[in-house]
Amino acid sequence: MSWSRHPHAPWYLGGMSFAESSFFPVPPDVMLAPMCLANPRRAWWLALLTTLTSVAGGLFGYAIGFFAIDAILPWLQESRYWPAYQTAVDWFGRYGFWAVFIAGFSPIPYKVFTIAAGALSMALLPFTIASIIGRGARFFMVAGLMAWGGARMEAALHRYVDRLGWATVALVAIAVLWFRNG
Repeated sequence: MSWSRHPHAPWYLGGMSFAESSFFPVPPDVMLAPMCLANPRRAWWLALLTTLTSVAGGLFGYAIGFFAIDAILPWLQESRYWPAYQTAVDWFGRYGFWAVFIAGFSPIPYKVFTIAAGALSMALLPFTIASIIGRGARFFMVAGLMAWGGARMEAALHRYVDRLGWATVALVAIAVLWFRNG
């Protein structure tokens, strides 16, 4: 909470959001939630800042995948992110645009999808649009819940955030299947 009240807190939040989308392991929600609790009137602005810097970081992750996948592949194969990367590659083959949207909102590490999108040369415009929608939905939800529900909502969010993310993944998967077969 003390960091969330620091005069440079929005800069830290933006930097963390950017870094998390391409290489940093800590999600920005851990800073966004207390900042929205500390100043609920700025919640929407903070969600927008987090979304835009996260998408910018996602574009950096895309560039890493596009230009440097061969250089980082050995490290990636030895990291805990390798199974998620393989899932990302598989999902791109099946769902394309929707894979990025799901990764933007879900508990799956978004950075893995940004790098995979670049490595697989996904079209940049759909990647960016899916990132804006997915990341925006996630961060605006967190900001809105914190501004609306306060400290009690923060405790509930910590407890249920993964379940909310997976429920969203399931709903999107059902919608994609329905649209493809309908």
